[in-house]
Amino acid sequence: MATPMEEDLPPAATAAVSVAGGGENPSPVPAAPPSGSDSDSSDSDDDDGGDGGDAAGELRIQALERALQEQPLDYDSHVQASLKSHPYPTLARAAVYRSLPTPQGFVWVFVTPDWLLLCVVISKIDKLRAAREDMNKYFPLTPKMWQEWTKDEISLSTSHESFGDIEMLYERGVQEYLSVRVWRDYLDYVEEHDQSVSQCSPSGLTKMRNLFERAITAGGLHVTDGSKLWEAYREYEMAILTIIDGDDEEKEKQVQRIRVLFHRQLSVPLADMELTLAEYKSWEAEQGNANDPSSDFDGVPSNVVSAYKKATEMYNVRKQYEDQLSVVDASEGDKLQEFLKYIKFEESSGDPARVQVLYERAVSELPVSNELWMGYTSYLDRILKLPAVLKSVYHRATRNCTWVSELWVHYLLSLERICASEEELQHVFEQALQCSFPNVKEYLNIYLTRVDSLRRRISDGLDFLLIRQTFMDATEFLSPQMGTDELLLVHAYWAKLEHNLGKDLAAARAVWENSLKKSGSVLEVWQHYISMEIETGHIHEARSLYKRCYSKRFAGSGSEDICHAWIRFEREHGTLDDYDLAVKKVNPRLKELMMFKAQQEVKVDPYAVPKETANVNDSSQKRKPNKMPTKQQPPAKKRKDNPPKSDVPSDDQGSKEQRGSSGRVKAWEVSGEKTEASMEMKMDGSQTENIASKESKPNFYSDKCTVYMSNIDLTANEEHIRRFFSDIGGVTAIRLLKDRFTKKSRGLAYVDFSDNEHLEAAIRKSKQKLLGKKVSVARSDPSKGKKSRETGSFSKDQDRLSGSGDHGENAVVVSRSDKEIPKDEPRITGKNTFAAPRSDADSQACGSPCCHQIP
Repeated sequence: MATPMEEDLPPAATAAVSVAGGGENPSPVPAAPPSGSDSDSSDSDDDDGGDGGDAAGELRIQALERALQEQPLDYDSHVQASLKSHPYPTLARAAVYRSLPTPQGFVWVFVTPDWLLLCVVISKIDKLRAAREDMNKYFPLTPKMWQEWTKDEISLSTSHESFGDIEMLYERGVQEYLSVRVWRDYLDYVEEHDQSVSQCSPSGLTKMRNLFERAITAGGLHVTDGSKLWEAYREYEMAILTIIDGDDEEKEKQVQRIRVLFHRQLSVPLADMELTLAEYKSWEAEQGNANDPSSDFDGVPSNVVSAYKKATEMYNVRKQYEDQLSVVDASEGDKLQEFLKYIKFEESSGDPARVQVLYERAVSELPVSNELWMGYTSYLDRILKLPAVLKSVYHRATRNCTWVSELWVHYLLSLERICASEEELQHVFEQALQCSFPNVKEYLNIYLTRVDSLRRRISDGLDFLLIRQTFMDATEFLSPQMGTDELLLVHAYWAKLEHNLGKDLAAARAVWENSLKKSGSVLEVWQHYISMEIETGHIHEARSLYKRCYSKRFAGSGSEDICHAWIRFEREHGTLDDYDLAVKKVNPRLKELMMFKAQQEVKVDPYAVPKETANVNDSSQKRKPNKMPTKQQPPAKKRKDNPPKSDVPSDDQGSKEQRGSSGRVKAWEVSGEKTEASMEMKMDGSQTENIASKESKPNFYSDKCTVYMSNIDLTANEEHIRRFFSDIGGVTAIRLLKDRFTKKSRGLAYVDFSDNEHLEAAIRKSKQKLLGKKVSVARSDPSKGKKSRETGSFSKDQDRLSGSGDHGENAVVVSRSDKEIPKDEPRITGKNTFAAPRSDADSQACGSPCCHQIP
């Protein structure tokens, strides 16, 4: 940009003058500064507060510049940097420009009280330009910012060479937002400062008319402000008419051009249409076409009258929406809703041009509303499908709402639809990755959209290395933040494309091998890898994978699942020898898993008994149950089983004294009038002490308003469950049951609700999917749980385990119902009963059927 001239200014002068032009032919006068420049100067001086104030302002600007270097996308810092520097153009205009009378008229001259001050001011103006350019690099500027910027540059320009720079500023301003004011400023500036336009040369007339047509296309349908652009256009053409002399034919053409402008405006629903019609009739009268002023349509062509009436009706329908938008104190939320209603109405009317202008008005007033931008871009994709318009709108949308990944995804898809170049797609993709999105899944969506696009265009001659490189970048960028499911999705897609498009099976296997290094304990990774080998016909390689993973420990029932999957695989694909080998390897593993499960159930199941006890009672179970009343025991038995209170050890003492040399569990029955018989199983002293210290303050739950969830995906957490019920609300607590030893989810949960209404709504969500699995939701009923315990429902699985294996010597679990256990035999209850139904174990722990204790 041009800066004020510096010649003929002495180093220290109280009034140095350099006349712009001189003699008989002075050069064109630069644009005058705003009125009241003297007052502006004094105000600026006061604001700066002398050297100290200017130094403080400089420090503030430097601090903002450092902040912007660290955070270039900080919008507020950009605005503050511009505002802190903004007084300097005013100071420069006041210090540099003065209007002095000369014989040829008033001439602008340079007058400054201090040459050093002028140099400082010029330096600050350059900083302001840089600040504005830097901000516009990342964000669009508001119409007001563009007006201030162009106004400053016009007032500081001293030569015609600066015209092109300022014209370019206006071009940038009108492309970012729809602003009738910026368009009017642009039109006025070109009309006044462009020599070809001011001299009415053919090229100048064509340039100006094209600029007016662009303005009409952009804002001529603006219901409240569009008439200003039409009026400016007509005034320009009328001015041209006044300078046409002698050539009647040319004059008639100009008259017809103005008449057509009137007719075009009268067919558009705009505010103050009655005034436009009156102006038209008055102008026709000046051209010699007399008409009756008292009659609305006297002298107006019938086609114009018809178009005018239709436009009036359209305006009357839209007036109610315009009135709602004109409410001054309306909040942004209210204004957004009014715009959405208005847009919906315009879309129903079926005029894309009007819908587009209304969207432009909306995003100009609410530029960071992602809902508006999403609606706008979606409408253009469906209806207009014009490449230039789509690129412009998506570019502005992503600059205003950089954090909305969905906009970037739609941007990439739209560019692909209009057959944009690979360079443009790559550029937009890289811009998207530089933005800050709320979570890693949004970055993953950007990467996958990019891969999808490359895959679809691979037949156009694209190199497959682009896809491979994109996957490599995605895994490197996202792996530290992605969960197992996301990584599995990426690697499965990658391996598939490596094999199908890249025709490189080794590369596909390398993808899965790399995934196994990171997630080898995840069953699904092995399953996908094996599936790929089977689908490609590599049976031997799939068998090798089964041999590698069948002995691994997976979450939940994954270890059993992979063993059974190997057997099925050999049935379908292997020989008899392959099948025999698989059975030989899998059966011991399954027995090992069943034994482990049985041991865990012995530790945690209150109805399981040790092996020795089961063997002793085998014969008694074959006989008819003893029906002798057990309320009154023989005295000798009482003395043996129930020692005096002074001889009964406390919990802490019992944990040490009850432990035998073999480490097996021993129990004493402690009876009372108000509590049921209970006993604690203690595997070792240190473990018992830790559990007792952690559970000194147990939690109690009444289950008065609780649902019981089952068949939950093992990867689900409490947040997933909370989101599952988010549509009904009312969740007060979530208790996800976990395995005591592995600490992994058991697929069961209790969810408390605030009232019965929310509880009933939750029950109705039963059989709906959570993370792809249909969950069961039922009311938690402690009494029902107790009943099922009394009927021996929990003995079925244990009976099945006890009968499994070659000889059954390792399956030591024997379970009996309460009816089968004599009342004089001690029951195993207490802290280690968490694997039993919560309603049973807990009711015994607290002594109340409605209050359950979670250990």
